[in-house]
Amino acid sequence: MAAAIEVVGLGKSVSSGEDTLTILHEISFTVESGEAVAVVGASGSGKSTLLGLLAGLDQPSRGSVRLAGEELAALDEDARAALRGRLLGFVFQSFHLLAALNALENVMLPLELLGRDDARATAQSMLARVGLAHRLGHYPKHLSGGEQQRVALARAFAVKPQLLLADEPTGNLAAATGREIIDLMFEMNREAGTTLVLVTHDEALARRCARVLRLANGRLVGTSPA
Repeated sequence: MAAAIEVVGLGKSVSSGEDTLTILHEISFTVESGEAVAVVGASGSGKSTLLGLLAGLDQPSRGSVRLAGEELAALDEDARAALRGRLLGFVFQSFHLLAALNALENVMLPLELLGRDDARATAQSMLARVGLAHRLGHYPKHLSGGEQQRVALARAFAVKPQLLLADEPTGNLAAATGREIIDLMFEMNREAGTTLVLVTHDEALARRCARVLRLANGRLVGTSPA
């Protein structure tokens, strides 16, 4: 079986006026199927850029990313989007719920995009799993931050992703609420057997993963058991 993620010589540079700014330098690592890996580093170390490259949301300047054996660079934009829909779940710091859709509709959306005829039933079940069976018809503006992140978790796991990418998932939450969300995320991850890549600056949170990758100034400076 192919590794969940294979990264080889990955680099990302952008133009900044007349200069070139290198955000990531020649990064290589592998994440095995079912593994939970944290990516840690100070603000500006390249963590979120790396996550965007892993998801195929951005294109590298050099190097390669393979997801479940698929080379992202070999796919056009539509094929990368299809791969994301099939393989990936996302949890972001800022929730990324659609304001015009209620909680149930937000969770149904990725299922409908996959053509699932059980989208409504699955979304209802997932919202019940995260403790929001009573909030199905509420819109994001009427949900607390913790409730919005629970909707985001339900949406991410509804498609039964092989890989969950989480970018500072508690960054906009109070400490106690954040702990509840993280506990729930790890529970759901274990239940589903999903591969997890978690970007965080929180060392205590990183230690809940099996392995930690450390970034500094765009370079992979260490990898170790948590």
